[in-house]
Amino acid sequence: MAEKGRKLLVAVDASDESAYALSWCLNNIVSQQISSKDTLILLFAKTPLAVNSAMDSTGYMFSSSIITTMEKYGNEVAQSVMEKATRLCKDYINDDDQVKVETLVEHGDQRDVICEVAERLKVDLLIMGSHGYGLIKRAFLGSVSNHCAQNVKCPVLIVKKPKSEAADH
Repeated sequence: MAEKGRKLLVAVDASDESAYALSWCLNNIVSQQISSKDTLILLFAKTPLAVNSAMDSTGYMFSSSIITTMEKYGNEVAQSVMEKATRLCKDYINDDDQVKVETLVEHGDQRDVICEVAERLKVDLLIMGSHGYGLIKRAFLGSVSNHCAQNVKCPVLIVKKPKSEAADH
């Protein structure tokens, strides 16, 4: 009977914390069990635009060309993040390894997208970085990692960047 590998979902974005979490995963999880035929799924949640072509509360109207430009920029950010994450994987994973890397860009609120994809793909582990917001910022902005840890059914590994490394950036 063929050995079944793990499905590991790594939430990535443009932050240093996300890159650190992916590196940590590659170093400490993927490289430790290369023969397991793991699938590493890199997920970027592309937040929808908060504007529409109708007048907003300030009375300004956004033209369709501005919205198109903003959408194009969002697509470029998603592509850039995925290219960086894929390059990082190639640095850690050899061609001989039996690890498959997949990329996935989904649209929607990060919290909802990450939870929905983890559930839909029936992943074995969700790995994500922590921005390390303090109590006040977390109260206003919310914590994506905390929301996911509370709402997904699979184990969640939240990788926090050490303060010494966080201070360097």
